[in-house]
Amino acid sequence: MMYKLLVIEDEPTILENIMETLMLEQFEVYGAKNGREGVEKALQVLPNLIICDIMMPELNGYGVLIELRNNPRTAAIPFVFLTAKAERDDMRRGMELGADDYITKPFTAPELLGAVKMRLERHTKVILPYEQQLDDLRQNIARALPHELRTPLTGIIGYTEMLMMGTDDMEPDQLQGMLGMVYKSGMRLYRVIENYLLYVQIDMATNDPKGMENLIQPKQISETRTVIPQAAIKAGDDMSRTPDLSLDVDPAMMRIPHTNLAKIVEELVQNAFKFSQPGAPVQVRGRADNGIYEITVTDQGRGMTEEQIAQIGAYMQFERKTYEQQGLGLGLTLAKRLTELHGGRIVVNSVPKEGTTVHVKLPVDREV
Repeated sequence: MMYKLLVIEDEPTILENIMETLMLEQFEVYGAKNGREGVEKALQVLPNLIICDIMMPELNGYGVLIELRNNPRTAAIPFVFLTAKAERDDMRRGMELGADDYITKPFTAPELLGAVKMRLERHTKVILPYEQQLDDLRQNIARALPHELRTPLTGIIGYTEMLMMGTDDMEPDQLQGMLGMVYKSGMRLYRVIENYLLYVQIDMATNDPKGMENLIQPKQISETRTVIPQAAIKAGDDMSRTPDLSLDVDPAMMRIPHTNLAKIVEELVQNAFKFSQPGAPVQVRGRADNGIYEITVTDQGRGMTEEQIAQIGAYMQFERKTYEQQGLGLGLTLAKRLTELHGGRIVVNSVPKEGTTVHVKLPVDREV
């Protein structure tokens, strides 16, 4: 891989020496003679690493760093300061602004190359996994979103067109069946939109105290014996799998809104049905112990590997090309984030081709 480096230095001799040293190591090197030019060059070439002097006219090194860190395109680029000052206050200020390292003048070629290679290696170890995850995310969105929007819309449009052509010759059962399919398609589309909006709401609430309070509603209490079975049965009805569902739920009062607790259970039970065959049992259990209420949802479906469990996130669906399944991959992520917002945690245990158990642990307000 050919790394692109940008050197920002107002002393021509120093700039030339640094660029020559780096080019001899087969780096692709760009130079800028002041801070303003350096910012423009960084946005133009998007280097893999920036080496920047602190004391410069027009825009000093701190100003360069602030501008680049505030731009999403350059915010993650490793940034190394060049300085003739070694005072601790200068170093602290740079680090607080987001600098990755310092090289103090005068320096030798091995010192310069050592600092550059170390920063590139560290950045590569961190960034490559995220780039792979981002690529997986793009592919999952590209596969899932058009399908999840188009499929129910096609059903709604197709059946309503047939109904508009006339119902005089239809038997009541046939008419009822068509209306049922329109409703089912509409509810599928509604759920996709609802989950997406909830995900965005949770994301925005993390940086908004008022939004967080509206979302978690700390004064609301839920009774497990009512909310959990109702949510699980609804998920079973939606998936036409109610006979496969078994419930064993102890009573307790939990400080969580009914809607949030129901959403956690509904998404987990829907997933359990989605990734297991009709006829395979899905068990929902609730137990209170030492101030913690644990909800477990167990299926005998296809399971997940440890790597897949670690990659659980929004819009991530595993092996979608192999298995046809509904949804955007938001269900488990929504359940996890809602649980964490209410002071709980989720643990996933799974064995490929044997099944999955999801453990939800939330604080109990009081046992009944």
